[in-house]
Amino acid sequence: MSETLGDPEEHWPVHATETVWDGGAPFSVRKDTISAPADPEETFGRVVLEHPGAVVVLAVDDRERVLVLHQYRHPVGRRMLELPAGLLDEPGEDPEEAARRELREEGLLEADHWEHLLSTYTSPGITSERIEIFAATGLRAAPDRGGFTPAHEEADMTSSWVPLDDLLAAFLERRITNGPTGHALMAWALRRGR
Repeated sequence: MSETLGDPEEHWPVHATETVWDGGAPFSVRKDTISAPADPEETFGRVVLEHPGAVVVLAVDDRERVLVLHQYRHPVGRRMLELPAGLLDEPGEDPEEAARRELREEGLLEADHWEHLLSTYTSPGITSERIEIFAATGLRAAPDRGGFTPAHEEADMTSSWVPLDDLLAAFLERRITNGPTGHALMAWALRRGR
């Protein structure tokens, strides 16, 4: 039965598309007027936040500690505990290369070993954002941030090392709530038989 599980591609008829917002960020918002294939006469609107995708890095050291970032996130009004992450805002950018870049820029680290843990859509009812989550091990200090200069919220960002089991417990107890961080922790724990 597991061979039949999956998310098959499907496209419902789109009768009209209106650009709601298209600004300087690599995002845009559109409103599609669609219909269900079984009832093509009834149309309804769906708003879509178009997103280029992103990567998240679970950097685990040889003591099973994870590099975490503490960053203010304005939409939710919280300083979130999260993992190094960034947008796939270069067309055709390889997700693993983007993950390597983000670990260097935000964590000042490089890694010898990379493992793709999973792919996840963050909120498929409203956005096309798909996140590729990687684990990085065999960590070492990077010589610099590769030309990256933190600005705005990133300039205020701090980092720390936290035992992986403590992070997983905090996520399961709802003390930390960043979704991609939780996905990464659970994927790592499941793959390691925890």
